[in-house]
Amino acid sequence: MRALLSPQSGDHTTLQLRDVPEPIPGPGEVRVEVEAVGINYPDVLIIQDLYQFRPQRPFAPGAEFAGRIDAVGEGVDRFRVGQRVLGGSGWGGLADKVVLPADRCFAIPDSMPADEAAAFLMTYGTSQHALKDRGRIQSGDRLLVLGAAGGVGLAAVELGKAYKAQVIAAVSTAEKAEVARERGADATIIYPSGPLDSAEAKAFTAEIRKIAPDGVNIVYDGVGGDYAEPALRSMAWDGRYLVVGFPAGIPRLPLNLPLLKGCSIVGVFWGAFINHASAQHEANVAELISLYEAGRIKPLVSERFPLERGGEAIARLQTRSVIGKVVVTL
Repeated sequence: MRALLSPQSGDHTTLQLRDVPEPIPGPGEVRVEVEAVGINYPDVLIIQDLYQFRPQRPFAPGAEFAGRIDAVGEGVDRFRVGQRVLGGSGWGGLADKVVLPADRCFAIPDSMPADEAAAFLMTYGTSQHALKDRGRIQSGDRLLVLGAAGGVGLAAVELGKAYKAQVIAAVSTAEKAEVARERGADATIIYPSGPLDSAEAKAFTAEIRKIAPDGVNIVYDGVGGDYAEPALRSMAWDGRYLVVGFPAGIPRLPLNLPLLKGCSIVGVFWGAFINHASAQHEANVAELISLYEAGRIKPLVSERFPLERGGEAIARLQTRSVIGKVVVTL
């Protein structure tokens, strides 16, 4: 079988398409014949040894995927061969077949095509965990989403509306703003692309305050960098600032602001949450699939690449220009 492997630390150009033996599922594991793989920003980081996890090389990136159960290991009774599933194991997806624990797979409805299923778990799982479990979102909350046109950002916009929040989508272009509005955002802000100077940062805070004079209750920050402090300055009393990702860089925040605003800076690490609260994770995924079947959330797959061009798919995430999700199809 084929696998797109990372044999050494580096960017997407270091990836190599190789023939490798088929993996054999052990006890409690299943093997999935992969049909589609969702590409996420952690794929950019993990091949450069910049992510929280460092798998043994050579490994295939690709944290989430969809396909059909091809074989089951001893003791697995929740799945059968031929069943359609989505799953995630942190890496390994960019291959014809992948083995993972059965409890990291979820059955998908017939109405969900493979490319949407592959674009589903990490973005909606991260954003749901952020908003519901970490942000304690309530109906009527004012939610600011930074990077609102990317994979996790659009998921946060859709879920924010599903949870009956007022959603403010902050993006870098008019095209992205239009997509966020189409996905339900109540208001949009276009901020400058790239590092912000002092005047631009103050203007960003002022734009937020125009829409939410009393401040925002939740900031969903999947961007970081110079955008973080202006967003933090816009928070309402007892707000929750959700730290999701740093494609614009790790910010330096003045800690007098959380004190003055009585707000919380809350870390969101969905991968660790899965390990610490597996039962809650399963319940969350069931809720997400129900929302999908009800038509309230739907992944936006904007680009598709074949496996041999999987490195190009990962490179697209580095530019921060992607709208929605990039998927590799097999």
